[in-house]
Amino acid sequence: MRQNAPNPSVLGGGPAAAAEPHAPDPERLDAVTLGQFLDALPRDLSVIYDAGNGAVPLRWVEPSELEDPTPYLLDGEFVLTAGLPFLDTGSEPGALADIADAYVRRLVGAGVAALGFGLEPYFDGVPEPLAAACRRHGLTLVGIPSSVPFAALGLAFSQLLESGNARVFRQLADTNRHLMRAVLSARPEHELLSALAARVPVWALLIGADGRIRARAAAGVELSALQPLIKRLLAGTGPRVETESFDLPGSALVYGHPLRSTKDATLGGLVLGTDRPLTPAQNSVVSSVVGLLELLVRQRTSGSLAPSQLATALLLHPERLTSGGTKEINSLKDLLAQSVSGTRSGALRIVQGVRAAEPPLAAADGPVRELLQWRRLFETKMVELTDYGFAAVTRFKVDDALLQEVERLGWRLVIGEPTELAGLPEAYKRGASLRPRVQASGKSLRVDEVTWSVTGLLGREAGTMLAGRLLEPVLEQEPERRAAQLTVLQSWLRENGNWDATAKALGLHRNSVRRQITALAELLELDLSQAQVRAELWIALQYVDGLQRQEPES
Repeated sequence: MRQNAPNPSVLGGGPAAAAEPHAPDPERLDAVTLGQFLDALPRDLSVIYDAGNGAVPLRWVEPSELEDPTPYLLDGEFVLTAGLPFLDTGSEPGALADIADAYVRRLVGAGVAALGFGLEPYFDGVPEPLAAACRRHGLTLVGIPSSVPFAALGLAFSQLLESGNARVFRQLADTNRHLMRAVLSARPEHELLSALAARVPVWALLIGADGRIRARAAAGVELSALQPLIKRLLAGTGPRVETESFDLPGSALVYGHPLRSTKDATLGGLVLGTDRPLTPAQNSVVSSVVGLLELLVRQRTSGSLAPSQLATALLLHPERLTSGGTKEINSLKDLLAQSVSGTRSGALRIVQGVRAAEPPLAAADGPVRELLQWRRLFETKMVELTDYGFAAVTRFKVDDALLQEVERLGWRLVIGEPTELAGLPEAYKRGASLRPRVQASGKSLRVDEVTWSVTGLLGREAGTMLAGRLLEPVLEQEPERRAAQLTVLQSWLRENGNWDATAKALGLHRNSVRRQITALAELLELDLSQAQVRAELWIALQYVDGLQRQEPES
């Protein structure tokens, strides 16, 4: 819809000024509108037809006596004419009506906001065919008496525009004060979005690097519908604005602004929705909010004094974790909360990453880029680069979407269970015990989903490998003989080497059991009297079925 589009509620006729006030909304930032301009003009001007578009921004006041001025016009202009295009229409009936209709239709198509008609020197009144065409096509028509020169109208608009700019600057200064107060609040991201939505006609979503919503203001498009835009936003690089359009109220125009680190990593995004293009002043507010959000997210993932304070406290006073008083413990918890973007009481997790493939990081950036990458993805400053990969303390649960993103980068994770400050060292040890299994299997693990037994910790991949190496001489025999020997060995180990109990369980003579176990010891080249050997064989036997399932059918 062009800016001069009429208000549907007033197409039936009658002035729209009473229904639609022209005074600017002090909570919004807009340009000078047509209604404000008309209100500022001398009272001897007459609005012959009001198309109900008084709220549209007015770009300029332009005199023109051309039959077709539209090639030289921008949308939103107030065109002034003394009627020269309507002279010399001839004596043919209806000629003036046809000329006026074509003229008005061209102005409306060019997005003209209003037409001002001067009553001298050519006409002493507005021609009725012109007024009828304006009513028919929805173009505001103003009669201008000879006492008001066209130049005076241009001067009045310039003065109004100048005073409007001063008002906008005052509003911008006031808005910036509100934004700074929001940044210093307890919930800066939420308060920033609320301040934005209060002064610019948008709904807003703050998206984290994981694609999840961190804060919102006003109702907008559902997150699921925004996924294509968010995917482009988080995957791109450099300054940019992603756009989309939805057939929903307040969402005809949807913009995605990336939040970027100093090294151009995308730390998240601001998604805005509106029904009309934003004015320069409104875009200025949006730019300020984007800049402040970038500072906040960079502070979370890059610069902060909290980690150094926490490290110093624990290096000098490690006993505080176990024997410190309530005040000391709470102080440490506060520092940790600032370092992992959480709260003092929020649950923590230790995530350990091991390389499954060489990560695609620029060599020139070295470990700095890698460190910032993990800080960004897990929204924490508590990250250590290690010989096996990295370890991070985070408040994230690490959902499947984030896990898949990390795995696409060539890494596998050991994701710890929830814990508190004092439990972090033990949680790290539990996760570390699973790293060999992750390295062997090439699959990420969640500590709270692992069965804490030897077989559970070893995992099927490593257990199958153990069985294949340890029992290889037995597994190479004919299936019938192999099954019999494995049954005897498993029964004997289950009965803890008791000959009589094994014989009874198998229905064999004890001497037969002894001969078969002796033969197995020779075949395996193992000393079955050693407890460690027996334990390893028992563990290996738990994974023999997996080996047998892998055998090709004959």
